[in-house]
Amino acid sequence: MQLTGYRSADGPALGALHEDGTVSPLTSVRRFWADPYMAVTCRTAKRLNAGDVELVPPIWDGARVLCVGLNYAAHVDEGPFDRPQYPTIFGRWTASLAASGAEVAVPADEAGLDWEGELLAVVGRPLRHATPAEAAAAVFAYGAFNDITARRAQKLTTQWTIGKNVDNSGVVSPLRTADELGGPPAGLRIVTTVNGEIMQDATTHQMLFGVGDILAFCSRTFALRPGDVVATGTPGGVGYARVPPRLLQPGDVVDVGIERVGISRARIVKGDQG
Repeated sequence: MQLTGYRSADGPALGALHEDGTVSPLTSVRRFWADPYMAVTCRTAKRLNAGDVELVPPIWDGARVLCVGLNYAAHVDEGPFDRPQYPTIFGRWTASLAASGAEVAVPADEAGLDWEGELLAVVGRPLRHATPAEAAAAVFAYGAFNDITARRAQKLTTQWTIGKNVDNSGVVSPLRTADELGGPPAGLRIVTTVNGEIMQDATTHQMLFGVGDILAFCSRTFALRPGDVVATGTPGGVGYARVPPRLLQPGDVVDVGIERVGISRARIVKGDQG
């Protein structure tokens, strides 16, 4: 099943997205992630046209958005950085997330923005002191994610938070439930394009730390809840590491596609120059 977020009269809601572009309403985003395995069984006969509703991220506003840096060897080498011994975790706020198709404005002090195509995983069951196998089995859904980054701001300090929270810059595709993938994804092709030109082309088996490893690692320190999210890191091929560097400019369209999962699309626009 594919899940999309949309704006209802009562606030953000989730629905089942069908191949014909219609949406079967389920429940509010908050109620859905309280018990996602039950919520997916509650679809109604009513259908909405996806083109007639405002799409919103399929993530609840109380979720932890955990991101992993340096999780592909090719991206580590672009730094160049030392290969991490443990998952490198940083955070996003849910306010920085947007649904596929979003417009992302270039901040005033940035020469452009950079792309980072990633596999997203959403937790479906509570996790505490989990093994990697237990953690992988607790993932409810996956998505394609673009961790669009303000590199100038990111590089000002050793902490990456400010560069990773540009408004609307965490662009999330509709989610694909894990049961449709037959278990934890292995070897799925992930491709990032800018205006149709391939910039990143890798497979998820190249991750240094798998989804289960990352979630298990986090669960040793704090409990994970249904609806919490992990963005699993980007492959090599980001813009700042190119010669010459290439950054996203107003008018660019950037897509992150993951086979059998989905596509995240963002349109870059000119920001307020202050």
